[in-house]
Amino acid sequence: MASRSPVLRQYQLIAALSSQMLAKAEAQQWNDVIQLGAQYSQAVEGLRRFDALGDEDRMARRELLTRILDDDARIRHLAAPELQRLGHLMGDIKRQRTVLQTYHMSSE
Repeated sequence: MASRSPVLRQYQLIAALSSQMLAKAEAQQWNDVIQLGAQYSQAVEGLRRFDALGDEDRMARRELLTRILDDDARIRHLAAPELQRLGHLMGDIKRQRTVLQTYHMSSE
């Protein structure tokens, strides 16, 4: 897809980053996903500096947005089990802390 405008190139960058994030999520390389997520957020924030698209570029943007949203949905699907696992770990840590505090208070 040829770049037609700076804003469309920004959307292309965002789509490329979301594809990279998906590849890293599929490989369960969550630290890399987080690092790419920071770049992704900066790229999205960068859209604010651009003017509106012309009619021709709107169709190209629609294709890019579809890819970005599809990648996002797949990343969320892959991340859900990991987030659930982390939630269980946090719950375990909280319970351990409560037990330790209770034990510490009863031994005084």
